[in-house]
Amino acid sequence: MTNPLHLSAAEAAAAIRTRRLSPITLIDAVLDAIARTQSTLNAFVTVDDETARAAAREADAAVMRGDVLGPLHGVPFSVKDLTWTKGLRTTMGSALYREFVPEEDAVPVARLREAGAILIGKTTTPEFGHKPYTDSPVSGVSRNPWDLARTPGGSSGGAAAAVAAGLGPIALGTDGGGSVRIPAACCGVLGLKPTLGRVPHVHAPDGFGNNSYIGPITRTVADMRLMVAAMEGPDPRDPYAFALPTPPAPGALRIGWAPRVGNALLDPEVEALTAAAMRQLGGTVERVEIDLASEEEAFLVILQSSLAGRFGSRLTQDRHLFDPSFVEAIEHGLGRSASEILAATQRRTVLFRQIVALFGRIDVLATPTISAPAPATGLDPFAAFSVGNGAGEAGHIRATWYPYTFPFNLTGHPALSIPCGRTTAGLPVALQLVGRWHEDNLLLDLAARMEEVRPWAQDWPPHAA
Repeated sequence: MTNPLHLSAAEAAAAIRTRRLSPITLIDAVLDAIARTQSTLNAFVTVDDETARAAAREADAAVMRGDVLGPLHGVPFSVKDLTWTKGLRTTMGSALYREFVPEEDAVPVARLREAGAILIGKTTTPEFGHKPYTDSPVSGVSRNPWDLARTPGGSSGGAAAAVAAGLGPIALGTDGGGSVRIPAACCGVLGLKPTLGRVPHVHAPDGFGNNSYIGPITRTVADMRLMVAAMEGPDPRDPYAFALPTPPAPGALRIGWAPRVGNALLDPEVEALTAAAMRQLGGTVERVEIDLASEEEAFLVILQSSLAGRFGSRLTQDRHLFDPSFVEAIEHGLGRSASEILAATQRRTVLFRQIVALFGRIDVLATPTISAPAPATGLDPFAAFSVGNGAGEAGHIRATWYPYTFPFNLTGHPALSIPCGRTTAGLPVALQLVGRWHEDNLLLDLAARMEEVRPWAQDWPPHAA
């Protein structure tokens, strides 16, 4: 049989159902691979070997008994360390929560377990997911399996690095401004920010003003479909998680192509690879001129004021425990006025209506996911970011590197990052597709089309397990 680490979740589940693969063998292989790569990739902050192996033995017994099996029976999955896992510590990347053990699972974690998947551990995150690359006071620096000198992105960097390196075929991340899509793009895997409410998020600090999403990271479209099907659906504790409508399928596909969205710079290789991938989607293409980079200030006001509301009172006592860049974000938030915060939330509505109007004339918006490949580790999120191997003009990292991602956290639209090639230096590049609310499946259909014509899942990074 193929190396079990190279099986997709769909392939592994099928092999387990037909008794060609034991869940015990699969879980052992993944846990051994994590142990081998932890010193280099540092993708995990907690590995639950004992519980995972016990679950694998029970999963194997269920197969032998002829029990009814879930669609992900025996398949290992990991969870970003911002998302609650019952009985397994959830540090949030913060020394404050180093020993926090939730008493319940987040809804998508519980639903994946119900589908038969086996939780193997928690992946690394920056403190409370506050920056787009992954290092924290709890776990240190995580690295990209394509190039250990580079970041896997963030804030779901550990999750994306794990999937890219074969440390489990599927993972859960969270996305508060691109935090699933950015690391997926950096590591050459798929990452979906679902429509707001499609995957319930009952532990969000502000249910009604939420702009953070729990989303899947996978190597294949089929695996992403399995994860979404297992996780989606209403939950009364999330005000946006109601019964999902079934949108009509579009006729002739209309693609809006926006290689720049108010950002001055775009890496030439990124532009060429994403444009070529976009043209292979089929349909008609319209060049779209839209300024999303200018929404950075509203996004920052909402993000920083939220962090200040949650943690501002802790600065005097616990400043020494926090990541310095996290302290800086809180302090910016404490300086925001009530009128600034209200204006930013109103701006969110203006942007939403602008995007809805855009989707009156197109079916899908296509952009690069990030403007340049993964940078080196150790960057200051408040320092200037450059595009084009350091030769480009520097600007704020959100408006310069990922102006394509954070606006759709504000509007709630589904957005999918799809691998679409590598640079001459061998670094992954990704195309982002954005759809109307609840048209997540259309994005996955288009990703499947691209997967057929330019497959990526068979490409393994040099530092894979």
